[in-house]
Amino acid sequence: MNKILIANRGEIAVRIIRACKEMNIKTVAVYSEVDKDAMHTRLADEAICIGPAVSSKSYLNIKNIIEAAHITGADGIHPGFGFLSENSHFAKICEESNIKFIGPKPEVIDLLGNKSKAKELMKSAGVPVIPGSEGSVTGLTDAKKIAEKIGYPVMLKAAAGGGGKGIRIVNSPDELESNYNIVKQEAKVSFNDDEIYIEKFIKNPRHVEIQILADEHGNVIHLGERDCSIQRRNQKIIEETPSTAIDDKLRNKMGEVAVKAAKTAGYSNCGTIEFLVDSDKNFYFMEMNTRIQVEHGITEERTGIDIVKEQIRIAAGETLRFKQKDIEFRGHSIECRINAENPSKNFMPCPGTITGLNLPGGNGIRIDTAIYEGYTIPPTYDSMIAKIITHGDTRNEAISKMKRALEETVIEGVDTNIDFLFQIIKNQNFIRGNFDTSFIEKEILKK
Repeated sequence: MNKILIANRGEIAVRIIRACKEMNIKTVAVYSEVDKDAMHTRLADEAICIGPAVSSKSYLNIKNIIEAAHITGADGIHPGFGFLSENSHFAKICEESNIKFIGPKPEVIDLLGNKSKAKELMKSAGVPVIPGSEGSVTGLTDAKKIAEKIGYPVMLKAAAGGGGKGIRIVNSPDELESNYNIVKQEAKVSFNDDEIYIEKFIKNPRHVEIQILADEHGNVIHLGERDCSIQRRNQKIIEETPSTAIDDKLRNKMGEVAVKAAKTAGYSNCGTIEFLVDSDKNFYFMEMNTRIQVEHGITEERTGIDIVKEQIRIAAGETLRFKQKDIEFRGHSIECRINAENPSKNFMPCPGTITGLNLPGGNGIRIDTAIYEGYTIPPTYDSMIAKIITHGDTRNEAISKMKRALEETVIEGVDTNIDFLFQIIKNQNFIRGNFDTSFIEKEILKK
C-alpha cells in the first residue's frame, strides 16, 4: 500500500498515522467540521472534511469516506476502533471499490459481530462458552424458558452489542419481564438491531482477553493475554498484562483455544477474543472483537511487536513474520484511560478547552493521545482523551511508574478521571491483584 486513509479520529488516528510514517506510507486524515483543528489532521499528509460534527454524517458516513479515498488516491483504509471498524457493509464496499480494508473479510466480521452467531461458531470449535440461548431469543416466553433452564441470575444482551450497551442483569422472572423490551429498545437504538440473547450471569469473574494476529495464508499466533477486569458500567478503564488471575498452564491453554477459534472462523488481521474467568479458573468465550483494541499498547510494550504495523503488513498480503515460539514476553505493562469526565457526577462527560497541559515522561512511560494545550474537546464523541501506559520488569514496578505518571499529569480547563484512577492504583486490593469486574463498585464507589 502506498497511501492509507484513516477512517477515525483522536488518539487512534494519531497512532495509525505515526505507524504509517515509520513505514514510509502516505496518510490521509478525514475529519468532521468540529475536528478541523484536531491533531490527526495536522500530522497526516493530507486531510479532508467528510461532514458535520454528528457521527452519522461524518465518521459513519460511508459514502463520504469512500469518496475521500478516491479523491486522494488512497489504496487502503484503516478503520481504527469504534465507528465503522466492525461494520461488514463498510468492509465490503471498500473491497468493491478496490480499496484494501485493513481488517478481516466482510463475511467474517458479519459472523463474529453477531454475538449469538459467534457463540455457536465457538461451540462447534470446542471453545468453552457461557451457558445460554441457542442464538437469539424469539420472544419473552422463549426468554423465560431459557432463563429457567440455565438458572437465575441471567444477562439479557444485545446480539450486535458492544461497549457495555444493551446489557441487563436480571434475577427473577419479574425482572426479566420488565427488562426484556428495554434491552430490545436499547439494542435497536444503539446498533440498529433489536436481536437479543441470554447468558448465565457469571458472578464476579475476571475479564481476560487474548490478542491474536492472523495472516491471509492461514497462519495464526497469539500475543498473550490482557486483564480488563477494572471496569465501570461494563467499560474498561484500566488494563494490564499479564493477568494475575491465571497461571502459565491456563495462560497457554487460553492462547491455544484463541488460536483455534480464529482458525475456525477463517480469521485474518488482528483480533481479540474475550473470555470470562470464574473463581474456579474455568474460562468461557464472551465475544471476539474484529479490530484493534484500545488497550493494544500494553501488549506492544510487553512483546515489542507493533500491532498496527503488523495489521498493515497482513493487509498487504504478507505472511506473518513470527511463529508462536518466536514471541517473547517481557515484564509487566499497565494502561490507564484518561477520560474528560467527572466521576463525582456519575462520570458525566466534560468537554471544553484545555487551558494547561503537562504529560508525564521518563523510562517506561508511554502516552497515546491527540490533545494539546488550547485544544477544545468536542461534546460529540467518546470522552477518552489519552492513555497512559507503563512498563516495568515487575508488576510492582509498573504500578509505581503509573502512580508517578498520574501524579505528573496535569490537564487544566476540563474535569478528568485522573484522581479516580489514582484511587484505584493505590488501593491495596488492586496492588495485591485481588479484584474482579465488580471491584470499582465494591472498593471505590462505596467510599
